[in-house]
Amino acid sequence: MTIHEILSRYWKHQQFRALQQEIITAVLEGRDALALLPTGGGKSVCFQVPAMAMQGICIVISPLIALMKDQVENLQVKGINAVAIVSGMSRREVDIALDNCVYGDVKFLYLSPERLQSELVQERIRYMDVNLIAVDEAHCISQWGYDFRPQYLHLTLLRDLHPKVPILALTATATQRVRDDILEKLQLRNAAIFQKSFARYNVSYLVEHKENKLRRMLQIARGAKGSGIVYVRSRKDTFELARFLNENGLRADYYHAGLPGELRSAKQESWKGNQTDIMVATNAFGMGIDKPDVRFVIHRDVPESLEAYYQEAGRAGRDEQRAYAVLLYTAADRKLQEKKFANAYPSLEEIKQTYHYLANYFQLAYGAGEGVSFEFDLAEFCSRFKLEPIKTLNALKFLEQDEYLSVNESVYLPSRFRFEVQNEELYNFQIQNSAWDSFIKVLLRSYGGAFDHYVNIREVDLAKRTGVTVPMVIDNLTQLHDFGVLNYLAQTDKPQLTYLKPRVDNKGLLISMKFIEERKQLYKEKLEAVFNYAEHQKCRSQMLLSYFDEEDAPKCGICDVCLAERREINRDAITERMIADITQLLSSPLTLDHLITAIPGGHQKEKLAVVRTLLDAGKIKTNGEVYYL
Repeated sequence: MTIHEILSRYWKHQQFRALQQEIITAVLEGRDALALLPTGGGKSVCFQVPAMAMQGICIVISPLIALMKDQVENLQVKGINAVAIVSGMSRREVDIALDNCVYGDVKFLYLSPERLQSELVQERIRYMDVNLIAVDEAHCISQWGYDFRPQYLHLTLLRDLHPKVPILALTATATQRVRDDILEKLQLRNAAIFQKSFARYNVSYLVEHKENKLRRMLQIARGAKGSGIVYVRSRKDTFELARFLNENGLRADYYHAGLPGELRSAKQESWKGNQTDIMVATNAFGMGIDKPDVRFVIHRDVPESLEAYYQEAGRAGRDEQRAYAVLLYTAADRKLQEKKFANAYPSLEEIKQTYHYLANYFQLAYGAGEGVSFEFDLAEFCSRFKLEPIKTLNALKFLEQDEYLSVNESVYLPSRFRFEVQNEELYNFQIQNSAWDSFIKVLLRSYGGAFDHYVNIREVDLAKRTGVTVPMVIDNLTQLHDFGVLNYLAQTDKPQLTYLKPRVDNKGLLISMKFIEERKQLYKEKLEAVFNYAEHQKCRSQMLLSYFDEEDAPKCGICDVCLAERREINRDAITERMIADITQLLSSPLTLDHLITAIPGGHQKEKLAVVRTLLDAGKIKTNGEVYYL
């Protein structure tokens, strides 16, 4: 099939978006490539279509487990065989998935970067017929990026394993410094570079200096009339703010990474299906969600960087219709963020203390733990050892940087099982253990393919089919697991912490203080760029584009600064038009409220100012209740 036939058959599109075809052509020619497409630009198609056009398997590296799972499920719905290897999967599951990639018909293997460090994974990849290596969120490889992941530095292993296979690096946000770093660190050879302008001229970027943020959010949500997202920095605030919006007649819900996986999925689907209009969320929400009709994105709190802001604001207006990205900002926000910055970075002793507490938490002996993953609840950990969460989170990041461990975001893995015996052996077990016969028959009827690979199950459904309670189903599966008949893995939705090296004592824990100082300085610069964006009166779109090295961008004409400039230029004409409108409206007396509402165009303050001018000039009068000529 041609790439256009593949696009039509699997993605139901008749033509490619801007730059997609050029990127795909470069990949099919065997060239390395770097693609910079803004949020919503269709990055996944750029590697999925060429991979389908070639024989073999495409390896996709991504740090976002939720996004990986989402893409795998979307491919499977299209009838394309794809698998993801993520934290929380058992060694046996990983083994079977990799075998299917080597010997089966799998077209896409999604991996997190830390999984690539496993010798088991490397050895299997060596024997795979790889047609393309796609590195998503490629800015993570750069220490100058806002979301640096040290595990990305090991991606050159893939080049060593398959030196002739093209690498396609993709990102939505990267400054020139980061772009250069990607090319160098990934060892891209004579790379074709594709860059679409970061400009979004249908999105009106607004910075509003409002002390009463709640009232302003209500006004925006009611005025925009459509789907929206409100970003906050605190999990607790997601719930409180969603409740406030609901109490004021809006359909809102809340979302953060601490919620159970099934609940997060249900909330997300409700919002995508327009049963919920507004999602109040932390930055855990939105990645990979391609909802075209988002009319507004509000940031109630200061974002951590302009890269993060651009990505999150970019979820508005993907249907190319007018949308609004609003940052609510006050002088107090700067002081709060500066205070947080001062308290966010741990000392060397605090990092070592965190590492020591982790070993106690997981009851891990010295010299043990390499390659072992644990379910990890940061809130519970901090509560038990009386630690400050933000500082602890940063301590974990520095332990990640020196590759002692890695922490992944929470990801929902459903319950699943696989038969560990063959058909004949299972049949013999049923004959010899007649009490298990009916339960096993239900498993066989309900879940095909369980002899070859792990299949997802819902204990609730199984309870209905077998006529027993859910706890009894779990107990039955656990017993069959203990008998060696099947391998049962219960669902999980906790974040995963993986030890990359055996546990060492504090003397053997070597932390780069130079790196910590560099990160502090970089974070400070990025925060200052956000303050600069919020506090200066220059076209917002121009400021964002300048940050991404597009220096000669025209004014957008629709941000708060451009609109204010236009109003200033047109002030005399607006005033004259309002005077004419008021004269016409007061052909019969009106109350002030009715008069102000009836005047077309302009802001309330401008309308009141014209009314006062006309009163002072004696051209209109009032008796205290109504106004008249």
